Amino acid sequence: MGAVMVGERLVKATPENWMYPPAEGWTFDQVKDLELPAAWELVDGEIVVRGRTVWWHNHVRRRIERCLEDTMTETYCVASEQCVFVDDQNTPVPDIVVFDKQGLDLFETRAIPVTKAVLMIEVVSTGSRQDDRVRKPALYASAGVPYYWRVERGEGNLPEVHEYWLNPERAEYFPRPGRACHAGKLETDFPYPIAIDLAGLVEL
Repeated sequence: MGAVMVGERLVKATPENWMYPPAEGWTFDQVKDLELPAAWELVDGEIVVRGRTVWWHNHVRRRIERCLEDTMTETYCVASEQCVFVDDQNTPVPDIVVFDKQGLDLFETRAIPVTKAVLMIEVVSTGSRQDDRVRKPALYASAGVPYYWRVERGEGNLPEVHEYWLNPERAEYFPRPGRACHAGKLETDFPYPIAIDLAGLVEL
């Protein structure tokens, strides 16, 4: 009886067992229906609770998302705090993702396929510096996402955007040639023409 109960317990992650993954780790199918009081993501088969973010982080994220929506072309869509399916045991939740919506039923999609993602954006918080500067860009690059932005909190609370392009042969990001760090104003043509008044993002 005990063996059967253990087998059943590990079929799906629940609020009671999510912190005890099976030896091979959780899969997306096992965790996709899990509801916890805190936000979380699947990292190498383990459920990782995401830290709370401060007002600056959330405000800047919302403003950037709005700017991207205002300038995007018809084939793209912008989402924040949306699960992205990289593989069966890695479903990160970037602050913002820009993706190709063609062929997707957005009302039924549980996670955006990483093959559809064209730009990932992370807004760095005190508790996410290692993830946003190292782990997540490495994961996104290895999955072939063409562009990555890392948003840092600069002097006077002004956002600074570090723009990275993918080197597909090495599966690594490299700083955008010519102007890798945007302060004051961001202007880029990738993945589509975008201009953002960065100082205006924090105006109340």
